[in-house]
Amino acid sequence: MTAPPSALHRRLGLRRLGLRGKIAVLLAVGCSLVAVAIGLLVHQQRLEQVGAGARAEALAQLVRVRQVYELTGRVSQDDSDAALDSAALPAPLRSAALDGRRTTYLDLSSAHPGVWAARPVGGHVLSVRKPLEKEAREMAAFDRQLLISGACVVVLATLGGALLAGRLSRELRTAASTARRISQGELDARIGGPVPAGGRDEVAELGAAVDTMAATLQSRLEAEQRFTADVAHELRTPLTGLHTAAELLPPGRPSELVRDRVRALLTLTEDLLEVARLDAAVERPDLAVRPLGPLVAGIVRRAGEDVGLTGAEDETPVRTDARRLERVLANLIGNARRHGGGPVEVSVSGCAVTVRDHGEGFPERLLKEGPRRFLTGAAERGQGTGLGLTIAFGQAHVIGARVRLRNACAGGAEAEVRLPAAAH
Repeated sequence: MTAPPSALHRRLGLRRLGLRGKIAVLLAVGCSLVAVAIGLLVHQQRLEQVGAGARAEALAQLVRVRQVYELTGRVSQDDSDAALDSAALPAPLRSAALDGRRTTYLDLSSAHPGVWAARPVGGHVLSVRKPLEKEAREMAAFDRQLLISGACVVVLATLGGALLAGRLSRELRTAASTARRISQGELDARIGGPVPAGGRDEVAELGAAVDTMAATLQSRLEAEQRFTADVAHELRTPLTGLHTAAELLPPGRPSELVRDRVRALLTLTEDLLEVARLDAAVERPDLAVRPLGPLVAGIVRRAGEDVGLTGAEDETPVRTDARRLERVLANLIGNARRHGGGPVEVSVSGCAVTVRDHGEGFPERLLKEGPRRFLTGAAERGQGTGLGLTIAFGQAHVIGARVRLRNACAGGAEAEVRLPAAAH
């Protein structure tokens, strides 16, 4: 036997419903409670009316029977339910009559409903009984009508609430969809729609607030991108001149240090310009169908002899930009060399290329949040700028590929690049 669902499970079940479903369920429950309360009140009022009428008729009949009994000394045979010291008389009514009180007793719950009236007469109890089968049938029909009416009200209220909630839900889904598009980089996405002047449309106000937030965010990000691009562009010219001058220095350790730092600054400047172009979404890929294995083999060969390759014979056709794919893999290989432990291995399987090192692995923060510029995540993965992975992810997005970072079970970091298969 399975245990009944707990209150927690019921709450979780309600949470799985959408806004439209929740409003419909709450309206149905609320209307049901109101309908039950009103139905009980109306039923009780109607029952009291029927009981009051039946008691009055029974007392009137008892008066007629008593008059006939006092005149003739016998109970009138015209009233078949009149009797003297009836054995069927309810005990509470008999006790009240023997105490000298004239009273009634209503019974609608038995198989043969009726109302009794009794009074004392010369040491005896004179009683009459009026059957109420007709009234009981009318009450049952009245209760059925109440039930049907209440059910109709609940259904209509639920349908009306569902229609209204559907409109509200559509507007909220539009707002959520627009917010997701903005978070994915579509900064010009807007909900739109007018806000009623002086009205209290909270959903419209929410949409206007999201649009305002998106416009502000877009302007700030565009200003940041322009600033980054301008700074990198302005630095490129003097750094190029500095690099040329450094090459003219006489040989020696100090000259090597200067040339090394100048090259690092030039590389950083070029990376900043590339990040700015990726952020501005102005990069356009030159896509072509290529066999993946031989393409990766050429990239690895140019990357250096310390990189191992498996799967070079895999000729799975993929649609990609060879230059941008090389940029992605070169950055991943460079990241593995700089921050991981050797040897660096590249493997091709189907439409996926995996770059693996044998170091300490990626830090948890990087795996959860993804790459962040100028943040390497942990000291054991080096002291770089953090732009290598950022550029790799950005260029992969341009060519329609996905980069997934993970730590290998046997140790080391793995970066998988999954490319779109060529359409047949």
